[in-house]
Parts: sequence; structure tokens; C-alpha cells
Amino acid sequence: MKNTHRKKMSSPSAGSSSANRRLTHLSADGTTRMVDVGAKAITVREAVACGKIFMKKETLRLLKKNALPKGNAFEAARLAGVLAAKKTAELIPLCHPLGLDFVDVKLSLQVDGIEIEATARCTGKTGVEMEALTAVSVAALTLYDMCKAVDKMMVIGDICLIKKSGGRSGEFVRPKR
Repeated sequence: MKNTHRKKMSSPSAGSSSANRRLTHLSADGTTRMVDVGAKAITVREAVACGKIFMKKETLRLLKKNALPKGNAFEAARLAGVLAAKKTAELIPLCHPLGLDFVDVKLSLQVDGIEIEATARCTGKTGVEMEALTAVSVAALTLYDMCKAVDKMMVIGDICLIKKSGGRSGEFVRPKR
């Protein structure tokens, strides 16, 4: 689960083929709105996102031994990520509530931290990218919370979409670096 997908870009739209597309969450008068997905086809949608929390080697050692003061950080983070994916529409204002068919959060010990990968899947009219990204983010925040008593220098980063499929826009796969 090595993160080889991160690529720095000079701006949010750099390298984006959709940079010139109309912003779907803005109405003609410039106000924000939820996109109407009523006429869209129902398809199987899947998204995979990843991220990382960087920490001290001693913190990693304690995690590996399940010796942190707050308990099993891996299980808490995994479950928090799953729950967060299910609550994405409550956290991100313009996201549609989705009936998720599947969410999985994997945590992988690395030499400099923990890599997090989340997969979200549904059969519906809109994608699950935000659900996968939210799962990764909240799992990382939970790891921070579980480890902060022993390491306040942790850094959360590299959160990105790895791939997505389904829907009108089809498949996206982040190029490897």
C-alpha cells in the first residue's frame, strides 16, 4: 500500500482536464447549490483514496505493540473511517446522502508513519469520492487523537483520490509518480 500516487501541482486546477468545465455547484447567479442528480443513471460507483500520518519511530513502536494510553488505535481509526464515510453528507454541505454498499479502511505501518487507504462503493446516481476521502481524513485524525499523548509532532498529509469508477465521467486513475 505504498503511496506512490502523490504528485505536487502548482495550483488546484493544474494538470486538470476539467479546469475549463462549468462549476456544477454554482448557479447562474453565483450562489452555491446542490447538483440535481435526479436524471442521472444509476451505476456502480467506487472510489479509493489514501493519506498518511507521519510520526516518530517511538510512537510507531507503541502503536505496533498496542501500548498506547488510549488503547487500540488501529481499530479505533478503522472504525472511525467507516463511520465517517457513512456521515459524509452531514459534514460536507453539498454532498448527497448515499446508501453505501461497502466501505473499507486499511492501515499500513510504514517506517515514518501509517498509510491509510479507504475504499467506498455504492450503486447510485453520484460518486463516492468524498466518502473515501472523508474516511481517510477521519481515520488519520483518530490516529492523531489516539497518539497525541505521546507525540504532538505528528503530521497528517498526502490525502488524495487514487482512483474512481462509475458514472458519466467514467474511470479516473491517478498517475503514479
